Amino acid sequence: MSSRPHVSLAQRKRQLVSDELTQAALQLLAQKGFDAVTIDEIATAAGVSKRTFFRYFASKEDVVVQFLADMGNDIRAELAARPTKERPSVALQHAIAVPLAACADHSDRALPVVQLILRTPALYARFLERQAQWRDDLSAELVARLDLDADTDLYPRMAAGMALNAFDAALQRWSGSDGTEDPAALIDRAFAVIAPALNAWRGGKSAGLAAPPG
Repeated sequence: MSSRPHVSLAQRKRQLVSDELTQAALQLLAQKGFDAVTIDEIATAAGVSKRTFFRYFASKEDVVVQFLADMGNDIRAELAARPTKERPSVALQHAIAVPLAACADHSDRALPVVQLILRTPALYARFLERQAQWRDDLSAELVARLDLDADTDLYPRMAAGMALNAFDAALQRWSGSDGTEDPAALIDRAFAVIAPALNAWRGGKSAGLAAPPG
């Protein structure tokens, strides 16, 4: 018997409509600019009514927030999947490299969206809000994988913050280069700066964590 959760036809249909709306909205917003696009245009491009749009999203900003939420979920999932004996710097680098690699692999669609977010004050503010949630999520994951005390140990939150600062620096540089720079190389450079601090944690040696590939 399969252990996979059952997904109803209604749920699949809802997800399909949500994906269509998200894709249409992000494409229009990236092409025309955030302020120039109306919800009517998004609904028309997705082939649904304006009423249907509001069943899924409260505003244009919420479409972009969903894009960011998916990116954050991917980072946490990748960190959770890393071997428990890996050094924190290695596990975190792999985790944040995945969404950046996905952006680079689909740069024709992803780059305009990333540039839209970084260059639109209202959207960039929402991006920073999401990053705060990502930090909390990564902190919780580090607490679990390193068996730390969330209430007293400073390391998980500091490590998550450093990793996300590296992510932000690489994303900004990739966006500013119009996608010409390699995100993987940017992440390597960023982590070369912060890896010593991430691995200096007292548990790094006593837990016998694996050394990074050299």
